[in-house]
Amino acid sequence: MNTIFNDIPILKTKIINDETYNKNYKEMSDMVKVLNDRLEQAASQGSEKAINVHLKRGQLLVRDRIDLLLDEDSPFLELCPLAGWDQEDMTLGGSIVAGIGLVSGIECLISGNVPTLYGGSSNEISVIKQSRMMIIAWENRLPLIQLIQTGGAKLDQQSKVFHPGGAQFRNLAERTKKNLPTCSIVFGSSTAGGAYTPSLTDYIIMVKNQARVFLGGPPLVKMATGEIVDAESLGGADMHSRKSGVSDQLALDEFDAIHKAREFIARLNWSKKGKIPSTHFLEQIEEPLYDVDELLGIVSSNVKIPFDVNEVINRIVDGSRFSAFKPLYGSNLVTGWAFIHGFQVGIITTNNVIFTQEANKATQFIRLCNMTNTPLLFLQNTTGFMVGKKYEEEGIIKAGSHFINAVSNSKVPAITIMMGASYGAGNYALCGRVYNPKFLFSWPNSKCSVMGPEQLTGVMDIIARESSERQGKKFNEAAAQASKEMLTSIVEEESDVYWTTSRVLDDGVIDPRMTRVIIGFCLSVIYNEKVKGGSLGGVSRM
Repeated sequence: MNTIFNDIPILKTKIINDETYNKNYKEMSDMVKVLNDRLEQAASQGSEKAINVHLKRGQLLVRDRIDLLLDEDSPFLELCPLAGWDQEDMTLGGSIVAGIGLVSGIECLISGNVPTLYGGSSNEISVIKQSRMMIIAWENRLPLIQLIQTGGAKLDQQSKVFHPGGAQFRNLAERTKKNLPTCSIVFGSSTAGGAYTPSLTDYIIMVKNQARVFLGGPPLVKMATGEIVDAESLGGADMHSRKSGVSDQLALDEFDAIHKAREFIARLNWSKKGKIPSTHFLEQIEEPLYDVDELLGIVSSNVKIPFDVNEVINRIVDGSRFSAFKPLYGSNLVTGWAFIHGFQVGIITTNNVIFTQEANKATQFIRLCNMTNTPLLFLQNTTGFMVGKKYEEEGIIKAGSHFINAVSNSKVPAITIMMGASYGAGNYALCGRVYNPKFLFSWPNSKCSVMGPEQLTGVMDIIARESSERQGKKFNEAAAQASKEMLTSIVEEESDVYWTTSRVLDDGVIDPRMTRVIIGFCLSVIYNEKVKGGSLGGVSRM
């Protein structure tokens, strides 16, 4: 046992393998199966016909390109794979495969067009996903490698692609100013606005007889100027390598191009700015004492059914060791310190609703983590802040505001896992998407909206009845019931995890059993930048 951890108490389990456990395990296993089926669909790279045509040209599929680019046995954390899920006129994944992996020993964000899906053309969800990838690469100080082969904007969505899509060029220019390296490999067509994507990067590799980079292709040139020119002469890899200077390296084939990209990353002289904790380098990191597979039996598929978050903590932290903070005060909110793969984290999670004491406790804990430069891990399962006369008199608004203030002004990086309900201001306080966690992942049972469907439709029903009464009108029960059912259906759909992940409101839906591994990988990525806390400041309404 590592003596450095000897004084940290072990968080004991109280789980009993009973009927409830077995029911949860069956239902959560079914949810994970659905997730895996959908991820398998997302890994598809187009129709068999499109793939065959692509392969006959002697070109590699994008996932094969990524595999060759990565170090042998490197992990690859794919991000937002289900973007666009079940959305009309959107390609699954946005015609992009993106994620983080090791290239020449360096963590890099890799983004590749899927040319076998509508020619790799961009739709609305492509732009949203690519924007999220640029944020992740920027905030975590990651070198970026772009694997380009795209037909440009999907023309029937030009207004949804053109206006926000230009930010991609600005982001690439800002990366250069910040000394964040970007490498582009052009495998095929990169036309019009797409020509600026490689041209704004630091290093460009073009594949001979395949890459085509021009602002206007031969048909547009002929129409605009009357000039007749072939694609290779106009924008081929050879021309750009010998004459225009747009290309920095001419690759003989795709394998050579990938090798040249690895060579570029290898000579960056790159190192992390964050000081990796010495505990991460211990010869043997303690695994949790309890089986991670048991998470499926602990957590219910129904977010209305509570579970003890301590049973999650002791299955994802090193040695199941946890130093609780204020365990007897505001006990509905659990805070404390632990290690995950040798990285210390401050954990904030709830056993559902947040009361005044819980909010005060969280605020103090966030301050302590900022004092010690400790990253935060938020495990979300909450219906929000408590309501009612008693709690308003106790100052729930003040306490909640302090909590949200602390999360907003916290300087240490945060990771958020949605593992159940995420409703109302509880989503904000526990570092939901708009509070800029470095990474946010969801479990397949999670739900996220302003409130639960029953509460929302119930509130609307009460308001409608009171309105009718004020106006002296007879309340239409049949119409109200129909409206209630329709609204319930809408809220249930829009709070579903696949609805939110489809719109890139998280970075992916994950198997709960992979939580520890994914958090550990993300913590390593976070330390590419300095991890430093700061004063929370802000208004204090005591």
